[in-house]
Formats: sequence, structure tokens, C-alpha cells
Amino acid sequence: MKLSYRDAIRSAIVEEMRKDPDLILIGEEIRSGYQGCFGVTKGLCDEFGPDRIIDMPISEASIIGAALGASMLGLKTIAEIMFEDFITVCFDGVVNQAAKLRTISGGQFVPNMVIRTPGGAGGLGVQHSQCLESIFMHFPGLYIAAPSNAYDAKGLLKTAINYGHPVLFFEHQRLYNTESEVPEHDYTVEFGRAKKVKEGKDLTVAAFSYMTGVAAEAIERVENDYKVSIELIDLRTLVPLDYGLLIGSVKKTSRIIIIEEGVLRAGVSSEIAANLQEMCFDWLDAPVKRIASRNFLIPISPLMSEGVLPGVNSIYRDIVDYLSL
Repeated sequence: MKLSYRDAIRSAIVEEMRKDPDLILIGEEIRSGYQGCFGVTKGLCDEFGPDRIIDMPISEASIIGAALGASMLGLKTIAEIMFEDFITVCFDGVVNQAAKLRTISGGQFVPNMVIRTPGGAGGLGVQHSQCLESIFMHFPGLYIAAPSNAYDAKGLLKTAINYGHPVLFFEHQRLYNTESEVPEHDYTVEFGRAKKVKEGKDLTVAAFSYMTGVAAEAIERVENDYKVSIELIDLRTLVPLDYGLLIGSVKKTSRIIIIEEGVLRAGVSSEIAANLQEMCFDWLDAPVKRIASRNFLIPISPLMSEGVLPGVNSIYRDIVDYLSL
């Protein structure tokens, strides 16, 4: 059946809450008002009640603190932060507490918690448009998922809920209304297992989240115009990251471009490029290329933001230039 990205996430939450009475949701306006990030938690309180769908004040630090404390008592928790940008308000709770709790407690406390949050540009201005994944890749103890479609969103979230470690689950706001086929049976998607979206022999392109679909469209145009064959890999999770699939693809194509929506400086693509340059040097016929947003704030104007964000046209030109077509 076809589900929207939004409904697939809700479906994962509902199924896991029905299985496990110790799973709770904590967030701002998750049972009233907006009913969650872009309506994801709509109707959940009707089934599970206010004891499990817990509205919190406008205090991200309190949301993370409550979710982490509940997990220390043996509950599984999903903390919803209304926008990815607001994780900076609860930074200490994520990187100094949740990431380190299992280690500093000698394994006595297991932070079985997921932090769901939407990010990316959607015409909502500089404080509601950022992609901060690269920041959290720096900290051991945190795991990161960034699904690009409804199927992966449901499967990865179900894995995250039962992972036994703190997981940052990044949802792109421009994906919520997109649809894809989702099985009616129960399933999960493994962390650290990227997906080969299409085969190719002349170039590897790796992307994640919303940029996977943008890259796919640009690749189709390049292939139609220049009769080349491009392999596309959806990373799915950033921590752990499937370097095995990337290395195997680079050995075949000898070239790779990594695409993200976050800014270029110190980004996700920078980390991956550095590692691939070390691990695949003998197989590369050209330097690893990064495509990302320019190092500017995201304008609220959609027209102006096109000059900052990667898009189909700019990715198309970058691929053509990289292949010297």
C-alpha cells in the first residue's frame, strides 16, 4: 500500500506502542495544537491517552531531560523536537548526557530513546531550515538516521525505537507529503545498511534524506542527455554509515559525488569524502566531489534560496562538469 512519509512515521509509532506499553512520546503540542511535527502525532492521544502522549512546555531542554530520565527508569521514549534547529537549545542533554549515559553508568542505564525532528529548507526562514546532521556525527554514543522515503522512514524508526542507544531521527519537512509503497506486514530497516537505488558504471552518487530524490532527478537528466551510467546510493543512516557499499561502488565506477543539503563547510560530505579518499585512493580516477549548500544562511524567499541550496539544475551542472561531458 502507498503511505505518505508522515503516515509511515505515525504507523511505526502506533505499531510499536501497541506492542510495548512502556513506550511513551514526549514533546511540544504532540496531543494538542499542531499535534506533533507537521501533524505526525495526530490522533495518537485518542488511542494511547495522556499518560503516554505527554505534552511538554516550550522548553527543548526539558523535553530531552524528561525523555532521558524516563529511559533511565526503564521506559522507551520518543522525544519530538518541533524543528531540528531547536536541538541547539538542548545540546547538553543530547551530547553530554544521552550520548554518554550508558558508559558513565557502567551499563546500568540504557538510554533507549529516539529524538525525532524535522529539518531542511521549506520556506520557513533561517531558524527553521537547517540541516545539522554533521554536528552530531562528531559525538560517539549517538546514532543518526535520515530516511528519504516512507518505506525507510517506517522501517528505520521501528529499528531506532528498539535500538537501545540514543538515536537522532532526522525527518525532512519537504518529505512529509511524499508517498511510497509500504508493506502491510511488520518490517524493519537495518541501521548501517545503505540502499543502492540504481546501478551504474561511470559515476557513483551518494545522498541521503531529501537530497536522494533531488539527486535521482538530476541523474536521470544527465543520463538522458549524455548517455552515461550513474549509480545512486541512499545512505539511510549516517551513524553507522555503510562504507562497504560505497567502497564497492567506487571500485566499479572510479568516481564519486556526495550530496547533502547541509552547508559545505565541515559537513557530512566532508567526513565521508575524507574517509573515501583514504580508503579508495588507488581506485579513484578523480578527487571525491562534494555538493552541498553554500556557506550562507538560508533565505526565506524560495527564489533566493535556490542560490544557496543544491537543486536539480545545479546538481546536473556539477555532475556534467565533474565528468567533463
